[in-house]
Amino acid sequence: MKLIYLVISFIVLSITSLFIGVQNISPLDLFNLSEEQAHILLVSRFPRLVSIILAGVSMSICGLIMQQLTRNKFVSPTTAGTMDSARFGILVSLMLFSTAGPIVKMLVAFVFALLGTFIFMKLLDKVKFKDAIFIPLVGMMFGNIVGSITTFFAYKNDLIQNMSSWLQGNFSMMIQGRYELLYISIPLVLIAYLYANKFTIAGMGEEFAVNLGLNHKQIVNIGLTIVALITTVVVLTVGMIPFLGLIVPNIVTMYRGDHLQKSLSHTALLGAVFVLACDILGRIVIYPYEIPIGLTVGVIGSGIFLYLIMRRKAYE
Repeated sequence: MKLIYLVISFIVLSITSLFIGVQNISPLDLFNLSEEQAHILLVSRFPRLVSIILAGVSMSICGLIMQQLTRNKFVSPTTAGTMDSARFGILVSLMLFSTAGPIVKMLVAFVFALLGTFIFMKLLDKVKFKDAIFIPLVGMMFGNIVGSITTFFAYKNDLIQNMSSWLQGNFSMMIQGRYELLYISIPLVLIAYLYANKFTIAGMGEEFAVNLGLNHKQIVNIGLTIVALITTVVVLTVGMIPFLGLIVPNIVTMYRGDHLQKSLSHTALLGAVFVLACDILGRIVIYPYEIPIGLTVGVIGSGIFLYLIMRRKAYE
C-alpha cells in the first residue's frame, strides 16, 4: 500500500485506458495523429479517463467519510441508502422538471440524497444493537424500500426503461459535453481533505469531540453534505457504481489505520486504480463490446465485501 506503487499503477492504467477501444490508436500514433484519431482522443477517450478518475476518487472518499462518521466499516453510500435516495430524486426531477437542465436535476437529487442520508443516521441513533454487520443491513433495507418506491413511481409514469438504462453505471457514454458535471466533485474532495482531522475526531464519538471543543453536529452535517452531493453528481452523470465506497476505504484502513488525513491520498488513488482496472477489464472481456462498469465493480466489489465480512468473523 505504498504511495509510489499506487502512483505507478495509476499512470500505467491511465495510459492503457486511453488506447483501448474499437478505434485502434497506439502510443506511437500520438506523433502522427490523423484528424479522426485526434477527434476520438479529445471527444471520447480523454473525457472517459477523466470521468473514471473523478468517480473513483470521489466515491472512495465518500465511503471513507461515512465510515469515519458512523464508526462502522461496512457503511457506504451503497449500504446507507444514499445512492437509492439520489436515484429517487432523479426520478422526481424527471417527473416534475422533465425539461429542466442538469443543474436543476442535480439539486433535486441532492436534496433527496441528503434527506435519505440523514434518515439513515437517525435510524442509526435509534438502533440499540450496533453490530458492525447489522447496521449496513438496516441501511440496505432502507435503500431497498426507497428503491421499491422509485420503481413503483417509475412504473406508474412509464419511466422504467429510462431509469434502468440511464442509471446503470456506464462510462461508454462519457463524451465531451456529458461529463463536466463531475468537476463539482473536485472542490468537495478538497474540502474533505481540509476537514479530515475534524472528521477523525467526530468519528470518536460526540462526547469526546465536544470535550475537545468541536461542534460535532456541524462537522457531521458537513461530512454528510459532501457525501450526498458527490453521490448525486456521480449517479447523475455515470450511474450507480455499487460497493466502491465500501471496499476501497476498508482495504486502505487495513494498511494505513483509521486516521482519515493519513489515508485520504491512498484511498483516492486506490479508488481511481480500482475503477480504471474494472473499466479496462470490462472493455476487453467481450471486445469490441463492453461490460458496464456497474456490473464489473458490482461483481468484484460484492466478492470483496463477502471476504471482508468472513475475515471479520474469523477474528472474532
